[in-house]
Amino acid sequence: MELQHDPTLLWFIVAYAIVMIAIGIFTSKKVSGSEDFVLAGKSLGPLVLMGTLLATWTGSGSISGGETSMAYSYGIIPALLLMLPTLVGILVLYVIAPKIREYGKFTVSGILEAKYGTTSRNIASVIIILAYVGIVSYQMQGLGFILNLTTGISVETGTIIGAAMIIFLAMIGGLRSVSQTDAISGFLMVGGLIIAVPTILVVAGGWDQIVANVPESHMTTTGGLTSLQLLGYLLPSLFLLLGDQNMYQRLASSKGDRSAKRGQIGWFIAMLIISPAIGFIAFASRSIFPDIDPGMALMATTLVMPVVVSGLLLASAASFIITTGNSFLLSAATNLTYDVYKNYINPNASDARQLWMTRMFIVVLGVLSFILISYFPTVLSVQMYAYTVYGAGVTPAVLAVFFWKKVNAIGGISSMIAGVTTTLLWEIVLGQPYELNAAVIAVPVAFIVLIVVTLFTQGRGIHKHEV
Repeated sequence: MELQHDPTLLWFIVAYAIVMIAIGIFTSKKVSGSEDFVLAGKSLGPLVLMGTLLATWTGSGSISGGETSMAYSYGIIPALLLMLPTLVGILVLYVIAPKIREYGKFTVSGILEAKYGTTSRNIASVIIILAYVGIVSYQMQGLGFILNLTTGISVETGTIIGAAMIIFLAMIGGLRSVSQTDAISGFLMVGGLIIAVPTILVVAGGWDQIVANVPESHMTTTGGLTSLQLLGYLLPSLFLLLGDQNMYQRLASSKGDRSAKRGQIGWFIAMLIISPAIGFIAFASRSIFPDIDPGMALMATTLVMPVVVSGLLLASAASFIITTGNSFLLSAATNLTYDVYKNYINPNASDARQLWMTRMFIVVLGVLSFILISYFPTVLSVQMYAYTVYGAGVTPAVLAVFFWKKVNAIGGISSMIAGVTTTLLWEIVLGQPYELNAAVIAVPVAFIVLIVVTLFTQGRGIHKHEV
């Protein structure tokens, strides 16, 4: 079946956009300072926290990459396996959430500095900004895909519109407004997917018909991938989540440990619904649309379902993409404000000045994100790159802060450098040999360097103030 645009669906996205902008403007009036802008006054209750964790994590990476591209390109089992890293990551964050709150830092870089010293903060800030700009970029293109389907406008033009919305919503109210729009988006997405799954199964002619129309390899465990190639898709999301600054900031923004725990339990349950639902819809899409871009698989199904169901699903997808984009954009701008501007450029900056600079950095990084997406062929490729840069460069050193008391400054910093260097070498210099994502190589290298260097330098008098 060929794709045919349905401009009627645009009204659902317009309605969603109007509501989100209105909420953003309303909540922005409650922002009382830079800390309120970044941490929402540490006022997030369990429902809002659950929604913002869910919406921040599940964006274009799932809608246009992740589970969607995996289900369409390799089959339903690989797509379902892609849910496991998220569930494991949530459980680990559940354990360390109280410790995250104890640190009371605005950024992951601040946590690393407390353990490893100033050098680690500087390196982490660069890694986080590099990775998050990439993640924001494919959120923008994800909305471009949606607008292309509904109106027929080019993906490039739709991406510009997506960039403008993401930048505006991040800039206007910070986490105080983002958390509210996230919560609404999270519940909208769960509802939309619950309705869409049985609908698309009926439209596609039932499960047996779907299976008959997809390649045989799509019903195997690995979908034609080698075990190492499949592992290369699973590791990046796990190690991004385990050290994701967005998640740390949200957990630090909760009302207390009890709210944090309830919010995380809700997030875990919601992911048990959302990830499989996205996979099944995209898998059905392969049966109906065998020759489309894998990143369009979920969106394409809106053109064959009843208008109300399609509109709800599109609005849900748009909501996740926008909220993920503005969350990562806000987080990266926070690094520039607190780790760079306040530490090196203007240590005596007033609270109002810090707030203004954060908003300015949101715009600058948003423009860079828009430029970056043109350098990657697919959403999945930039997703895996950004996840691995962060997961290998930051996460091993962060986890050691919480789980290994003996880790020292030189071990943590060496791990960060080794993780990023290996990722860039594997992906850019070597051109991804054997079609293996860099995570398979870079993450183990980062952990090995962390352990070996720490053990080798134990008792040699090397402390965080020396590096």
